[in-house]
Amino acid sequence: MKTAVCFIVLCALISASSQARSIIKRPLPNPGFKINSANNQNEETCSFTVRIVTSCSSVPYTRDRISISFGDAYGTQVYAPRLDDPSARTFEPCSADTFDIYGPCTDQICSMYVYRSGYDGWLPTRVEVYGDTTRPVSFDYDEWIPAEMWYGYDYCSPYAVTTAARSSKTKINNEVKPEEV
Repeated sequence: MKTAVCFIVLCALISASSQARSIIKRPLPNPGFKINSANNQNEETCSFTVRIVTSCSSVPYTRDRISISFGDAYGTQVYAPRLDDPSARTFEPCSADTFDIYGPCTDQICSMYVYRSGYDGWLPTRVEVYGDTTRPVSFDYDEWIPAEMWYGYDYCSPYAVTTAARSSKTKINNEVKPEEV
């Protein structure tokens, strides 16, 4: 009997431990997100390829303004305003659009935010980033992007970066909406 009770307690602990580690990986709004508007002239410029897959369930076309920002654990951000272009049939359903973006070189990308401004709506499936100085990374969306807010992922751990390294790469953040740039 004692062995059975110990076995049940052990199974309960293992189950609770595995549930504590499972994190729901879905995009979230970030009302406090700020675009790094610091002048990056002194930084090395790197090339990134961003591939955005639009869901087959999305609207037939969108005239909404679509912007993205992605970054690393040191606070380095790459910002791409206005990726949309309705005349070029960007972000149509069942499509994949590829963009070449240049920005400051990053360490491993761990955050991705999308900003949508407009009334049409847009349903992306996935955003993938390939860069010169980082491993490829993919962020699954499969959710309608809400209007007028940064929406996405932040897996950047503040504990993954040492204080000395962080202070050497400190940026000045000011809030900027994509349409203000």
